[in-house]
Amino acid sequence: MKKGTIRAIAICVFKKKDSILVCEGFDEFKQEYYYRPIGGGIEYGETSSNALKREVLEEIGANIINVHFLGVTENIFTYNGDLGHEIVFVYDAEFVDKSFYEKPSFEGYEDNGVAFKLYWKPISDFKNSKLKLVPENLIMLL
Repeated sequence: MKKGTIRAIAICVFKKKDSILVCEGFDEFKQEYYYRPIGGGIEYGETSSNALKREVLEEIGANIINVHFLGVTENIFTYNGDLGHEIVFVYDAEFVDKSFYEKPSFEGYEDNGVAFKLYWKPISDFKNSKLKLVPENLIMLL
């Protein structure tokens, strides 16, 4: 993330019964875990829905269908002590390969090759603040 810029991203809220798929992150500065749906940056000249499809394929090797736009949210936050600003396009979709719904957790990979873990977490854990979901106002779109 470049300092002093607003980043446009697309994320997907994959649902399985009362759970959503999220990756786990850790803020070293705040010493706290947070959870965010999978997705990533929108490239110049790319639509947010195409960015989402590309990011999901790049990060976990999955193709998606039934992509449905849920809304847009602005996310101003601090991460590891640095200020961040994102415009977040939020979607839901389904995996073509249904085996993703059977795995309790699995790995994904960032562009730089760094692995991250994805988990199916109950929506209620975010609504009752047991777990931190980011962007913070995403819960209102669920």
